[in-house]
Amino acid sequence: MDTKTQGSVSPPLQENLVINNTIPRAIELVILSLLISLLVYRIVAFKDQDHYFPWLLALFCESWFTFNWILVMNAKWFQSMTKTYPERLFDRANESEFPEVDIFVTTADSILEPSIITMNTVLSLLAVDYPANKLALYLSDDACSPLTFYSLIETTKFAKIWVPFCKKYNVQVRAPYRYFTPDPPLMDDESLDFQQEWKQMKNEYGILYKKIKIAAQRTFPCDRDSDFGVFANAHRSNHPTIIKVVSENKEGTPNELPHVIYISREKNSKHHHHYKAGAMNVLARVSGVMTNAPLMLNVDCDMYANNPQVFLHAMCMFFGFKNEEDCAFVQFPQAFYDGLKDDPFGIQLVNLFYMVNGIASMQGAFYGGSNCFHRRKVIYGSSPNDAIKTGNTDNECLHKMFGKSIEMRESAVQALSRSNAKMENRRIPSSSVEAAIQVAGCSYEYGTAWGKQIGWMYGSTAEDILTGISIHGRGWKSVFCVPEPAPFLGCAPMTYPAVLIQQKRWATGLLEVFCSNKNPLLLTINGKLRFRHALVYMWICFWAVRSVPEICYAVLPAYCIITNSRFLPKISEPAFLIPMAIFVIYSLYGLWEVKRLGVSVRMWWNIQRMGRVNTMTAWLFGYWNVVLKVLGLSQMVFEVTPKDQSSWSNGDDIDDANAARFTYDGSPMIVPGVITLLVNLTALVSGLSGLVNVGSRENWMAVFGLGEVFCSVYVTLCFWEYLKGLFGNGKYGIPFGTIWKSGGLALLFVQLWRRSSQWF
Repeated sequence: MDTKTQGSVSPPLQENLVINNTIPRAIELVILSLLISLLVYRIVAFKDQDHYFPWLLALFCESWFTFNWILVMNAKWFQSMTKTYPERLFDRANESEFPEVDIFVTTADSILEPSIITMNTVLSLLAVDYPANKLALYLSDDACSPLTFYSLIETTKFAKIWVPFCKKYNVQVRAPYRYFTPDPPLMDDESLDFQQEWKQMKNEYGILYKKIKIAAQRTFPCDRDSDFGVFANAHRSNHPTIIKVVSENKEGTPNELPHVIYISREKNSKHHHHYKAGAMNVLARVSGVMTNAPLMLNVDCDMYANNPQVFLHAMCMFFGFKNEEDCAFVQFPQAFYDGLKDDPFGIQLVNLFYMVNGIASMQGAFYGGSNCFHRRKVIYGSSPNDAIKTGNTDNECLHKMFGKSIEMRESAVQALSRSNAKMENRRIPSSSVEAAIQVAGCSYEYGTAWGKQIGWMYGSTAEDILTGISIHGRGWKSVFCVPEPAPFLGCAPMTYPAVLIQQKRWATGLLEVFCSNKNPLLLTINGKLRFRHALVYMWICFWAVRSVPEICYAVLPAYCIITNSRFLPKISEPAFLIPMAIFVIYSLYGLWEVKRLGVSVRMWWNIQRMGRVNTMTAWLFGYWNVVLKVLGLSQMVFEVTPKDQSSWSNGDDIDDANAARFTYDGSPMIVPGVITLLVNLTALVSGLSGLVNVGSRENWMAVFGLGEVFCSVYVTLCFWEYLKGLFGNGKYGIPFGTIWKSGGLALLFVQLWRRSSQWF
């Protein structure tokens, strides 16, 4: 690696490590040349084909694959990583000079996102290595659940003994449900005092766990004379704003707990709430009038802080760059704990490692929706080198931008007028509750720029990508940081139906970004988004579009076998070596890439096959969701990904031999996959039956296209779990209704193909 150092004479707080990428570039160029050669062959040989339709369809699909490969090459061309040195931070600044940070934890459903997992995330963030008087934690509860509020109160009580214990013994894993495992990690201090405190702490956490578990199993009493009275007539989709200051560091001492505030924004069926983006904007406004920290960290409810120094790593970025524009936000990776062996659902995102390193070397990494430190001034719409002075700020302009709240406008002026990260709290949170309730109302945003020019952007269920591209479009850069150990760990979907929900939501939201006024090409022309970075955004935005050529190419071999046509060169032709070389080199290259990361061959295969399966199922539905939305025939619905409960139990030893098995429900998303499998099976059976009447090798070669058969077998192997699901029982079997519908459609397609072969 070559090292490019940023900083002054003193040792740098962070370094950009440039990775040698010569061999991968050469391989990628070879693959690109082969893809172009295949397209040229398609055009040249078109006039010699007996059947035009499969040849044209193959040309369309392969043109898309070539375009997509160019986007991938662009993203991976330059590779770099950022290394931080938090141990040098205290030589550069005192704790008193550290900027304040407002922490946002978001939850939307106390059932799908159980309170105990959210509370462990809260505990891990309260216990980080950072002055407590510089922190304020805001928990956004979009379900307006008294259980979540109760859990936060009890968790804050436990935190008063948990946080000192973690810091006294330098505990590394500060989420109790991960720390108190059957085999706890060895500590440097194994003294009698530590052992006694450890047992006491585990017992106290057990009590907390039982309290929350019992409360979740019964109807929560909302006594009107208690703090829970505000929940008495509240419905999750219709209730007033609820803001409760659960804990307050009134003395401002660094060794107490940070401020802890509960928020449930106002909901009303007459107002659009914009899902997570709306919740994040409420958090930005409420925190603005309460604590107004210059930095904001947003974390999903299941992403606990696994590295207690994660805040110090982030400060290395904010202090380490000379120019603010180089660090609008610091994105830490989303990693997962207790992942299933060999990643059977292909969701660990390991295959994106080199993509992310390449993207980070441009204008910066994507905003991933969690584990991200933002500058408040950037979220407030500031552009690099903006110079806003308090005395010259137009109040009318501020009113149109930030709303009618005087406190909110003062917060904006203070945030935008500071060129550095130092900003002092103006008041303790409890003195600003009334102002905070005002800015959390349903109608507050009307007539303002929230969601359009400032805050988290509206218009996509992938609000993170939409907000990130807006920031990059104003000329800011971002930073991607991967310290050791992993800074945040979360729980990935543990069932196949949950994977489908997540994948469909991602594909839908990403394509919505492309269809919005934040289109990457428009931001390149009218904004400051660099062209190569715009191509990267196009690659991710087109995930859903990719489903169309993928599924066409997956059924094309079956079509050719059934209609006795071809879309690949004959095995006797020299041109047959082109698609064969593409498949072999691409597969070996992908295997080599993941093997460098220590991934098993089985995991590589799971990533490959599930990449095909998810594209032709969940992503296809994401594509049609956006098409119907653009046509005005449907509206988006945000679906929360269920969090698996077996992975966060109170130290219980879960032994589920069937954890990696595919389960199925009545979701229509699996129908395209079942149809694809059935038509390929039909084609293979039809082709094999035709061999009975073939007497010689020459006739066999004339009737049977070896390339098409291989492709059909490959598609069948990709859908092997679906094949097992056709004969499975209970939740491990595909529902009979789905099989019946898919079988009928597959039969219809086969009959149409046979009749249409004479026309095309």
